[in-house]
Amino acid sequence: MRRSPAALAATALAACAFLTACSDTDASADGTVDVLASFYPLQYVVEQVGGEHVTVSNLTPPAAEPHDLELSPAQVRGIGTADLVVYLSGLQAATDEAVSAQSPEHVVDSAEAAEADAADPHFWLEPTRLSMVGDAVAAELSAIDPDNAADYAAGAEALTATLDGLDEEFSEGLAQCEGATLVTSHEAFGYLADRYGLVQEGISGINPDAEPSPKRLRDVRAIVERDGVSTLFFERSLGPKVTQTLADDIGVSTALLDPLESRTDESRDYVDIMRANLEALTTGLACD
Repeated sequence: MRRSPAALAATALAACAFLTACSDTDASADGTVDVLASFYPLQYVVEQVGGEHVTVSNLTPPAAEPHDLELSPAQVRGIGTADLVVYLSGLQAATDEAVSAQSPEHVVDSAEAAEADAADPHFWLEPTRLSMVGDAVAAELSAIDPDNAADYAAGAEALTATLDGLDEEFSEGLAQCEGATLVTSHEAFGYLADRYGLVQEGISGINPDAEPSPKRLRDVRAIVERDGVSTLFFERSLGPKVTQTLADDIGVSTALLDPLESRTDESRDYVDIMRANLEALTTGLACD
């Protein structure tokens, strides 16, 4: 069972009564908690939960491919000195190695918090799983900074409400699309497809760098023709080349579907980008 953010914060406060590690000295010199997030969706969660009490840095530069992240020596040292590190084990080898080597005192592994499948790390494209990370972040921030535990609990509750609302939008928007085939440039949308009754078919597999084999391209073509697929979805970071070539060959359209691994437009946040994804899906899928 999921515990509420308030209950998690209360547990952290009780622990802090007995642990000197929960003292105010854990906070940054400017009075905020210094948090490192390994890529954008986790940055979004920390910002929503921590609010004015946190300073968040993202290890993955804007528009960069998180899977290929390489860390500078300064970034590796920063993982050891940050008040809190929020990362996703299994997504970025460099971050996994740095967390293991530096052993930061306060860590949230979002894979554990979201109960993600080790074979597929892309849980953040399913909004209710991302809210589970918010609960874990609230608990850890409360352990570091107990004076503001109530604010962290409230931030997590507000985040959950926002993401639950987004989940409802997807459920309603895709209700007529149940069973539709979702053809994507790589298999980043498994959690989303499972949540909303779609069938994902990736041109490539989980690894976005893997080139599809000629056999896989023939298989996808057969799936498109069998299921009456009208749109193939590509990702900004990978570019449309392979997807567009296949679509042109079959005679169908293409559309952008953002896996939200990084953010290229600072004016749009996680919810904005997910809503754009919903619009692309409802427009491009073969729905009854």
